Amino acid sequence: MADFFRPEARAFLWRWRDVLAAALLGLFGLWWALNAAGVTLWLGYLGIVIALGWGIAGVQRARFASHGDGPGVVQVRERRLAYFGPLDGGIMDVDDLTQLTLDPTSHPDPSWVLSGVGGQRIAIPINAAGADDLFDVFAALPGIRTAMVLDVLERTPDAQVIVWSRARPVLH
Repeated sequence: MADFFRPEARAFLWRWRDVLAAALLGLFGLWWALNAAGVTLWLGYLGIVIALGWGIAGVQRARFASHGDGPGVVQVRERRLAYFGPLDGGIMDVDDLTQLTLDPTSHPDPSWVLSGVGGQRIAIPINAAGADDLFDVFAALPGIRTAMVLDVLERTPDAQVIVWSRARPVLH
């Protein structure tokens, strides 16, 4: 069954899986809302509302996703981000992030540059394996605008762009 779809079509369906599932839920909720009565009617409306939220989040996630054939591997476990690259890497707690920058000039691919409290920096190529998990990390940052992150990622500026930052904590 894996050979039924071309690899490009399979990759497309996988990238947009949340949107497709939300559309199915929305259609089911609409059918239920139109053909049911009582409490079941309201469950159909609830399904439509959930499908709308899920669909919006799915579109954002699909716009952020990359093909994942870049250098290195990204892992996010228990609010700790790790990048293992061929030449460099690093580990940083998500709570220690102070700045998120997109560097389109890095070689070989544009990179997310994450800066931490202690001055540590991790440069993660946008197409590294597992880089799709960074969407959830970035969305959890306080005060970040996901639409801005996606716009900067799509238009690929000529110089580094600070996407998000917060004040460094003062120790004394």
